Amino acid sequence: MTAPQLTRNQSLVLDALSQAEAPLSAYTILDKLRDDGFRAPLQVYRALDKLLELGLVHRLESISAFVACAHPHQGCCAHGLTAFTICEACGKVTEFHDHLIEERLAAFARDHGFRPGKATIEVRGHCAGCA
Repeated sequence: MTAPQLTRNQSLVLDALSQAEAPLSAYTILDKLRDDGFRAPLQVYRALDKLLELGLVHRLESISAFVACAHPHQGCCAHGLTAFTICEACGKVTEFHDHLIEERLAAFARDHGFRPGKATIEVRGHCAGCA
């Protein structure tokens, strides 16, 4: 799989997320990129929309923030199931993908006549360092 061609803004947003130690909100990304010419939230949201579409970043719904994909070249994230653990103390996010869980959820959906589009699991608690 070849790497997609990204615009300057998309590359800057992806770099900001890749270098971040914790998930970032769109407004935090905007603040980080002001010196690079970002002036409006729409610039960030447009870049994020494309990066989400490409499976290069993920949105964490429960905290309204974004993270760079931990394994963007494996092809698992652009579709199917993505799961995260989110530490409520330090904010550390760990992405994981398990084909067995994905298969079980797909079987459940199929057995119930449900046609899933995308599934994201967010497990909140405390990481090993904070537990």
